[in-house]
Formats: sequence, C-alpha cells, structure tokens
Amino acid sequence: MLQDGEKGVIIQRDKKNYAVAPHIPCGVVQPQTLRKLADVAEKYHAQALKITSAARIAIVGIDENDIDAIWNALGMSPGFAVGLCVRSVKACPGTTFCKRGMQDSLTIGLKLDEKYHGIELPAKLKIGVSGCPNQCAETCIKDVGLVGMKNGWKLFVGGNGGGRPRLSQELTRDLTDEQALELIERIIEFYKSNAKPHQRLGAMIEKTGFEEFKAAIIGDSTD
Repeated sequence: MLQDGEKGVIIQRDKKNYAVAPHIPCGVVQPQTLRKLADVAEKYHAQALKITSAARIAIVGIDENDIDAIWNALGMSPGFAVGLCVRSVKACPGTTFCKRGMQDSLTIGLKLDEKYHGIELPAKLKIGVSGCPNQCAETCIKDVGLVGMKNGWKLFVGGNGGGRPRLSQELTRDLTDEQALELIERIIEFYKSNAKPHQRLGAMIEKTGFEEFKAAIIGDSTD
C-alpha cells in the first residue's frame, strides 16, 4: 500500500482507494485542463472530482494500480497536499477580476507559488494572498498572508487552522510588491533556520517572541 504523498497520492478513508491532486497554481486553470481532468476521471472510473480547499481539483476514489497511468495521462505535476513543506499558495482574483480588489493578488500569488510551492520546511506552511480586506484567501489563518489595501500590502504571520487554530498577526503594512516578496523570503529563511521539527510558524513566533521575530525580519520598529 502506498503512503500519503508517495507518487503524489492521498489515501482515502477506506484505506483502499486513493486520490490524486495535480498542482493548479493559485487555482487558475485552462479549459483544456478541465477537459483532461474530466476525461481521465471517467476513463479510470474515479468516484468523484473534488475542488479542494487549496483550489486544486482532486480525482478521488481511484485504484492503486491505475495511479501511474493517471499521472502519465494528466501530464501534470502533483500538488503538495501532504508533507513538511509549503503546501499551498491561495490567492483571490484581486484586481485582475474582482471589482473589490485593491492589489494584484493573482500576480503576487503566482510568483510565490512558483518560488515556494513544495519547498521543504520544518513543518507545513500555507500562504494566502487577498487583494482586499475581505480576505477571501483566508489570510487570517495562514502562516504567511498578504492583504491588499489602497496604500499597499499588509503582511501577516503566524496563523493556522487545525485543532489549535491561531489568528495571524500584522507584521507591517504599506508594502510594495517588491517589499512584500522580499520580507516573505526573509520570513521563510528565518523559519527554516530557527524552527524545531514539526513546529508551525505561529508556534515558533510565540516561542521566539513577536517583537524579537519582527526585529529579525524588518528591524526594530522603534528605530
């Protein structure tokens, strides 16, 4: 029996069937990809297609013997739905499509996805990019989050869902795209260097102290 994550699969509740979740950066998908997903699901008698909370489209309820053929037919890379890594970058439509958008969340989200999706870390890490304060990308419960405002980005850190949910804290605001990307790189590097195994970013910040963490990333705010 395959283990979760092996060959890009997720074991289902019955411990017999599997799901595959191809990577769909920021949930943006072309019509031809949707057709391919539907065709493959039908060909291999999948039980369902499920849009996941990470904006992927999982093919659910497939036989272990069909997994290699399914990946070959899809020609897509797996989404990192399990493992100690950057699991997902969730982004709302932002100024690209949404009338409420204040910042270009899709462009930033796709840049973050390209750079960080799947990189190994001490624990799982999720990123959210919301183009306005409505936070449709659920930024408040992401390890790292951006929220678009009229004057630029607010940067939030330390959120997570799960059995012990934690709201993220605002680290700084009024960031340009370039400043936001630079600070996120610093956060991830600091996290890689300082967190204990399986320690989420929020737990590490709590242990370190928020002001000390803030000073390490952007300097002492009293300067």
